[in-house]
Amino acid sequence: ILVGTPGRLVDHIQRTPGIVDQLRSVRVFVLDEADHMLDMGFRESLKSIMQAIPSQRQTLLFSATIPKEVHNMAKIALRNDHVYIDTVGKHSQDTHANVKQQYITVPLEKQIRVLYAALQQHMEADPNYKVLVFCTTARVTGFMCKLFMNLGFNAREIHSRKDQNYRTRVSDEFRHSKGGIVLFTSDVSARGVDYPNVTLVVQVGAPSEFEQYIHRLGRTGRAGKKGEGLLILAPWEDYFLRKLSNLPMEQLPAPKLTSQAKAKVLSAASRVDESLKEMAYTAWLGYYKSLKGLSLDKNMLVEYGNQFSVSLGFDEPPALSRMLVSKMQLSGVPGLRLKR
Repeated sequence: ILVGTPGRLVDHIQRTPGIVDQLRSVRVFVLDEADHMLDMGFRESLKSIMQAIPSQRQTLLFSATIPKEVHNMAKIALRNDHVYIDTVGKHSQDTHANVKQQYITVPLEKQIRVLYAALQQHMEADPNYKVLVFCTTARVTGFMCKLFMNLGFNAREIHSRKDQNYRTRVSDEFRHSKGGIVLFTSDVSARGVDYPNVTLVVQVGAPSEFEQYIHRLGRTGRAGKKGEGLLILAPWEDYFLRKLSNLPMEQLPAPKLTSQAKAKVLSAASRVDESLKEMAYTAWLGYYKSLKGLSLDKNMLVEYGNQFSVSLGFDEPPALSRMLVSKMQLSGVPGLRLKR
């Protein structure tokens, strides 16, 4: 049994001696999370893999959603007489129909304090709280978890920068928890995991796609149970709200932010390792530079990134290497600090 990502398998086909001969004996070909793979641009890679395996085979295609791209891939990967099995049913209610969906728009430098206030409010309302907080990148996830641990939260983190053994252990701990826990996560928890009794899903920053918002939200309100979703956006991310226009979204006023809460958050941020904060800043810039649907010129990207650095606890933005700035195509942009 060979398990792999499309790009990595194509790399083996092109570079690893003998693997093409081995692939000629493949009898079963499985495409899992097909919609996600096609969203990530693996269509051509999948075609290359299918050319390397026998045409006489059994092919299984699994997908949480069936958009046009998946139908098109099915025509290529499956036989004409393939069988379609719907395990959901046309009349089944979408999971997010059971979820109370709300959003808050607030400037970047205040977002962590808003999250802090929202989590406190939820914890007071439900002592058995079980919360998932989705962040934009793995590095931002790591920073957020450390900060909220410094604030006294029973917090965990899970993302691609952690090895598989760690992720399995934390995932199992959260899954079996009866409550009183907050899991900060990247999109590794957005699909293919079942965490029972999640009471609240928070998304900080614009998700990459509408479907990603739905998949994340679907971690709560499962098996007919109620749940809550909260989306925290900066004012310039309001373009994403247009993608949610058909959903029952309710705008919340930003909670009152006290000077004591600000002092606590800044103190907690100051005790997070500087290198982790620097990596979170860099990862944030990279995420929003490549975010589809967001039209930010480079000057505005850096300006907003520097606002984000304030929430990380920096008095001035971290200095970046010239090589990294060049790689990100941000050379010469005002507001960036360069290492000497």
